[in-house]
Amino acid sequence: MQYHFERLSEEHRKPAIDILNYYVENGFAAYSESKLPYELFDVYLQVSRGYPAIAVRSNSGETVGFAWLQAYHPSKAFQRVAEIGYFLRSDFTRYGIGKAILDGFVEEARKMGIDSILASTSSLNQPSINFHLKNGFTECGRFERIGRKFGRDFDLIWLQKRI
Repeated sequence: MQYHFERLSEEHRKPAIDILNYYVENGFAAYSESKLPYELFDVYLQVSRGYPAIAVRSNSGETVGFAWLQAYHPSKAFQRVAEIGYFLRSDFTRYGIGKAILDGFVEEARKMGIDSILASTSSLNQPSINFHLKNGFTECGRFERIGRKFGRDFDLIWLQKRI
């Protein structure tokens, strides 16, 4: 699978939100039950300001994913912690792209003085849980039955990777 990374920018708005909306409609990787508007992309650009944020492009030039780091909390007490988020088109999963994103973000985070990366996921998103555990994250918190989607309750699981 051939792909490359580039800085997340306005040109990725439509494909990024289309990828996110696939997960809105087809599982528990995104929490909303309704399709999200393209204006939501502004939030990703805003929260990732000053942090690594990338688009994943196939060799044919299609945007097939996006990822970002963001502050976990605005207080200076938590400046060593970042939260990670990523979405890949479903036909581009299981090719090592997520690991390549994570490895690159770990390197960039270290340069920024970050020593912990957090990820949150639904307890009904086993592929995400497996990915994070396989890549050095440990479960560090769980809020039981606080989410509901498609009529099913789920836990919010927090995972942490010390770097």
